[in-house]
Amino acid sequence: MTKAVEELDRVIIRFAGDSGDGMQLTGGRFTDATAIVGNDLATLPNFPAEIRAPAGTLAGVSAFQIHFASRDILTPGDHPDVLVAMNPAALKTNLEELGRGATIIVNEDAFTKRNLEKAGYDADPLQDGSLHAFRVHRIPMSTLTARAVEGLEGVSTRDASRAKNLFALGVVSWLYGRPTDVTTKWVERKFARNPAVAQANLAAFKAGWSFGETTELLDVQYRVNPATDVPPGTYRNVNGTTALALGLIAASVRSRLPLVLASYPITPASELLHELSKHANLGVSTIQAEDEIAAAGMALGAAFGGRLGVTATSGPGMDLKAETIGLAVMLELPLIVVDIQRAGPSTGMPTKTEQSDLLLALHGRHGESPLPVIAPSTPGGCFDAAFEAARIAIRYRTPVIVLSDTFLSSSSMRRMRVRT
Repeated sequence: MTKAVEELDRVIIRFAGDSGDGMQLTGGRFTDATAIVGNDLATLPNFPAEIRAPAGTLAGVSAFQIHFASRDILTPGDHPDVLVAMNPAALKTNLEELGRGATIIVNEDAFTKRNLEKAGYDADPLQDGSLHAFRVHRIPMSTLTARAVEGLEGVSTRDASRAKNLFALGVVSWLYGRPTDVTTKWVERKFARNPAVAQANLAAFKAGWSFGETTELLDVQYRVNPATDVPPGTYRNVNGTTALALGLIAASVRSRLPLVLASYPITPASELLHELSKHANLGVSTIQAEDEIAAAGMALGAAFGGRLGVTATSGPGMDLKAETIGLAVMLELPLIVVDIQRAGPSTGMPTKTEQSDLLLALHGRHGESPLPVIAPSTPGGCFDAAFEAARIAIRYRTPVIVLSDTFLSSSSMRRMRVRT
């Protein structure tokens, strides 16, 4: 059937569901497809602070927001134009942030009496008229996904249930004209060793796309044209962690000092350790230390030995590295300390962002030992911050602190131009 096509300048979409519903994966795949279209974009993953809260509860809601446009944008946006809610808890948690007239796409099958109770609803919001200010599309995603994978050899009921996020991705991909081959190739590559799971996810994704194409429920398809106010070239869709890693590698290559990262795993800084460990071919050495103090000592020892010494951590780890940073000041050694900040004192909330360590970075040492502190403002800006930190550290023989945060490290932007 022929449907109307409406052009938009920009759109903010938020995918929300239980922490096991695959919202980060769904948002990531939509982001990759959006980058291929050529829109400028910014993303905001949002994880629950609790470690796997009970399914269906407000505390366990995970979300991924993407803002994409036909012009240059700088933030992931404030108020979503579209909310994809996989259960009642996701709807209740995010409803207050929607503007009047926003679109809500819900998995109707999840609005059972039990799930409504766990989300704190006294009545079904899909039935009581409380959503009259919004444009609501009720789609039985679980049922349609199960029907789509029915008959596939080796696909279990559990596989079908877990694939409903790909159904939602298919619906939204059709709604906003995202290419399908990007997701199809990713699924085939991701689940190459498990053909049954790959078939289930592909079937769910295609079913979601076909639902958008054939249903009368969605009568308008939207288009956001490629951005035209950015210089021509090839761009990378990177998050702050990747940009930071590339900046450190670039500094290592330009300074001709082999890069050594010594780090103790801590959320959200662990991702930098994971990313740099992939680049041994560029002379990068990564060491997972036994604790934060040892990690700082290893990085300082690497600097003493003529390497580009780097250690990465978050707030609690910064407390433990303070003595070694003071030693680096006294010895006049180039040490880079990456602090990817998170919320709260002590263990705090590892998955929540907060720029909480500025005073610690500026003044958290004894004995008159000031040092440079650099803080990026965008995920793409993490590249420049890392490179500048290395330049200052090497030239002036001093430790330098790079203050990133959870938002910057996890969020993506189509902002880094690839130069050849």
